[in-house]
Amino acid sequence: MHLQELKLTNFKNYEFQSLVFSERMNLISGLNGMGKTNLLDAVYYLCMGKSHFQGTDKNVVRKGEEFFRLEGRFLREKSEKIVAKVIPGKQKTIERNDTAYPRISDHVGLLPVVFMAPDDTALALDGSEERRRFIDNTLCQIDHRYLDELVSYNKILEKRNALLRQFSERGGYNPLLLEAYNQQLLAPAAYIFEQRSLFAVRFQPVFNEYYQAICGGAEPVDCSYRSQLDGADFLTLLESSADKDRILQRTTTGIHKDDLIFHLRDLPLKRFASQGQLKSFVLALKLAQYHHLRQEKTQPPILLLDDLFDKLDDRRAGQLIELLVKGGFGQVFITDTHPERAEEMAKKFEGEYRKFVIENGAVN
Repeated sequence: MHLQELKLTNFKNYEFQSLVFSERMNLISGLNGMGKTNLLDAVYYLCMGKSHFQGTDKNVVRKGEEFFRLEGRFLREKSEKIVAKVIPGKQKTIERNDTAYPRISDHVGLLPVVFMAPDDTALALDGSEERRRFIDNTLCQIDHRYLDELVSYNKILEKRNALLRQFSERGGYNPLLLEAYNQQLLAPAAYIFEQRSLFAVRFQPVFNEYYQAICGGAEPVDCSYRSQLDGADFLTLLESSADKDRILQRTTTGIHKDDLIFHLRDLPLKRFASQGQLKSFVLALKLAQYHHLRQEKTQPPILLLDDLFDKLDDRRAGQLIELLVKGGFGQVFITDTHPERAEEMAKKFEGEYRKFVIENGAVN
C-alpha cells in the first residue's frame, strides 16, 4: 500500500497544495516551522481520521478559515480515494471512494500508519496515558472489536465518574446505581485486558531486536505490561475501591490505569537514559509497532518519521539508515532540516525517491 497523491486545502499552514509521492521513499526538508510536520500530519489524518497532535479539529484548520479538506489517493489492491471534509465544531465527514462512512471509526485500520515525532519521548517520560495510547493506536488499527470495546469502556467510565461527582455535589449515595456501571465495565475491560496482554507478549522480543539493531547491541532493554487486572477479579477491585472512589470522585481501578514499564540496563528508562538513548528507544518502539501492524494487516503500513536524526549520533543514525534500507519497509516519509543529509540518505535506497523542499507552507 502507498499514498500516490495528496491534496491539502486550509490544513494548518497550507492554503492549497497538491503533491505526487514516490511509492518507496519521500524526503521532506526545510527549516523548522515551515510545515514539514504538518504535511506528515495530513497523511496521518487521512489514515486515522484525526490529527496525530491536535486534540480538536479547530486547531487544525488554517488560521482565518472555517473548513479544511484533505484528499488522498492510496493504492491498495486497487486505487482508493479518501477525502476528509471538516468544518470544526459543526461537520466532519470521511469518504471512501465518494461514499461517506456512517462512523469515522469504521475507517480506522483500512490504511495502517505509524508516526514517529520528536515529542514521542513523552512515551518514556510522561505518565501512563501516553503509553496506553500507544498500545491502543496499534490494536485499534488491527481489531475493530477492540476499538468498539475501548469506546464503550470509556463512555461507561465517564458516566461512572459523573455519578461519583454527583454523589459528592448533591449528597447521598446509591450503591445500586454504581453497581450497574460496575457490571457494564466488566465485559469491555476483560476483552481489552486480554488483547493488551497478548500484544505485550508478542511485542517485547521484536522491540528488543529493533533497539539492538539501532544501538549496535550495546544496551539491554525491557518493555513489560502492567495492569491491575492481572491475576485479580475486576468486579472485586471495583467494589473494594468504592469508598476511595467516592472520596476522589473518580474511578481509581481498571484498565484505564494500565501501563508499559520501560527499563534500560535494568534501570528505569526515564531516570537514566540520555537524549540519544531515549530517541533510540522510541524509534525501536515505533519500528516494532510497524512490524506488528505489518504482521497483522494485508497491507504494509505507511511509515512517517519526523525530524528523524534529531538527537542521534552519527553511529546510531547510520545503523538506523541501514535498518530502513534493508528492513523491508513499504512507503516511508522522512523530514529533515538538512537537505544535503536527506539527499545522501536517499541515495542509499534502491529505486525511485522524491525530494520536497518546504518554505512557509509551499512545497517545491
